[in-house]
Amino acid sequence: MELRRNRGSLVLPVVCVLVGVALLVVPREGALLRNLVAVGAIVLGGVVLLGAFRPFRFGIGAEGLTIRRPGLRRVISWPEIDALVLDEPLPVEGNPASPRLLMVPTPGQVLGVPANARHPVDGRPAVELLDLGQVRERPDEISAALTRYAGARFTDALQLRRAAFTVPELGVGLRGYQTDQVDKLLRAGQEALAWGGAPERQAARAEVERARAGGLTTAMRGYSTIDVDEVLLALDAALAENRSTDRETTS
Repeated sequence: MELRRNRGSLVLPVVCVLVGVALLVVPREGALLRNLVAVGAIVLGGVVLLGAFRPFRFGIGAEGLTIRRPGLRRVISWPEIDALVLDEPLPVEGNPASPRLLMVPTPGQVLGVPANARHPVDGRPAVELLDLGQVRERPDEISAALTRYAGARFTDALQLRRAAFTVPELGVGLRGYQTDQVDKLLRAGQEALAWGGAPERQAARAEVERARAGGLTTAMRGYSTIDVDEVLLALDAALAENRSTDRETTS
């Protein structure tokens, strides 16, 4: 499977370059500020265009991963890979981040790029191979290809979290709950349900109950308090139900 690069809209950077050139070409006395703005527009637009047309390749196949991007140009065979995980950073101010593909090399393997992430399940140092916002294929398509070729090495953390507890879209408005605080709380609950043990689920439920009792901060702009209260109630119930199952299994 060859992934296709998502170049996005190039209209704005092209306009920046053209406007900057036009400002420089049209003569005018005492136009230092205008010239500085023009140069800035050209540089900004040029950087975006250069990045859009930089060589890129990402292939998933029987031999491994074929990667061509800044800092990494090689075929990584499956024996060199100890684990692959499709993960997603926490939202930023309520805006979802694009998923990313992380790799944990087999012990002793040197990729030549530093570890800049951690495996969400076991915390091992990992390398970010791909930001899925850079490609046209959907996360589920990439997940299917990795499941086929990488086998047990691959973990779809996105799917595991959703299967454990689906977080609905939360409304954003004035005088809502602080977004980063809510996102961290929901993520901790999802992961406790998805791959945590009884202690993790108990700790996550305690945090949820503390938040429901008035521990969430209100911000000028944040998540709808009604939406958050409803989803925390559902998460609390899911964690409580899972804890009951643990007790039944133990007995």
